[in-house]
Amino acid sequence: MNCVFIRSFGLVLTIAAALTSCSKAPAPQDPIRSVKVMTVGMQPLTATLEYAAEVRARVESRLGFRVGGKLTARSVDVGMRVKAGQVLAQLDAQDLNLAADAARALMSAALTQRDLAASDLKRFQSLKDQNFISEAELQRRTSTLKAAQAQLEAAQAQSSSQSHQARYAQLVADVSGVVTAVFAERDQVVAAGTPIVQVAQDGARDVVFAVPEDNVSSILVGTPVTVRSWARNASHTTQKGVVREVAASADPVTRTFTVKVALPVQSTWPLGSTVTVVPIGLLNKGNPVIKLPTSALLREGQSTAVWVLDPQSMTVRLQRIQVATADGNEAVVESGLTQGMQVVTAGVHVLSPDQKVTIYQAKVPPTLDSQAQTAIKGVALPGAIDRRLASVPTPSQGGSHAP
Repeated sequence: MNCVFIRSFGLVLTIAAALTSCSKAPAPQDPIRSVKVMTVGMQPLTATLEYAAEVRARVESRLGFRVGGKLTARSVDVGMRVKAGQVLAQLDAQDLNLAADAARALMSAALTQRDLAASDLKRFQSLKDQNFISEAELQRRTSTLKAAQAQLEAAQAQSSSQSHQARYAQLVADVSGVVTAVFAERDQVVAAGTPIVQVAQDGARDVVFAVPEDNVSSILVGTPVTVRSWARNASHTTQKGVVREVAASADPVTRTFTVKVALPVQSTWPLGSTVTVVPIGLLNKGNPVIKLPTSALLREGQSTAVWVLDPQSMTVRLQRIQVATADGNEAVVESGLTQGMQVVTAGVHVLSPDQKVTIYQAKVPPTLDSQAQTAIKGVALPGAIDRRLASVPTPSQGGSHAP
């Protein structure tokens, strides 16, 4: 009887254990993570907006031939100075000269026809005075002379045009300046108007730089700027300039606006030199703003967000913000945060909404009291122990030891 009872009880325990093992285990709770936080407050800006710029001539002309042809000579290269009237390049003018000769021949023929018509009119006028011809015949001779005169004028204009075409085979500099670019080489066939060289005219110079669209509204024509040279040995390391022109539309590739600053007339910075431009209208140094370290920022879709700590429940929530600019290694927040909020600055990529967190506390090594330090000082060093053992006599040296 007892054996049967014991077997039944064992069977019940086995079934209960099996049922217990088949039941679902409770879902694991999210771990409570330690995070670093900072309290949002207003801080002064320490950085200024500077732009890299380039010194350029105010007027740069791309010069090309007025006629097409084969380029037979180019006498200038990039960086060479040219004077007004200097020949820069030459086309093959053989065909142009032939056309000019043909135009002169046509003009000579038209001149002969005009003279012949004038002689006929004079003779027929004499006959009309003697009433040998009618008035209508005299009018026909007069019309013939007018037509011959018109043909002569057309031939003269054509001859003059062809003569100019022949002279256009030489590319001549209109003003003095520096060659900044070359677009064609010898033996190349070019069309009329194709740029051959680019000349930066002597005179006034500009500083050209690009501004993003979020700052272009603060730069107006007439705004003063400070221009600083990158070269340490420059004769004028810092100069004052004035905004002369702001592009009306953005560049289709960079989506920035080109700004031109007029330099003083006495400026001697070489063309193409790199300078730094600091617009006075963009000087925000010292203004109080909200700044966060970049480690606190989190990309949320197409916007930027941060984790804000609720000190009552010790949970975090996601807060979208708008970043205005950068100040050194920190991000300047334009909107989304107010003073007094606590923002997570480390561990932002492992958090989830409404997750429990704790504030990270740096571990400080415990300090030893005076007794412990005294005890440590009383401990013999390994080298001292070795020296003491070396001083103990061994049995071979005749020393005695306790049994």
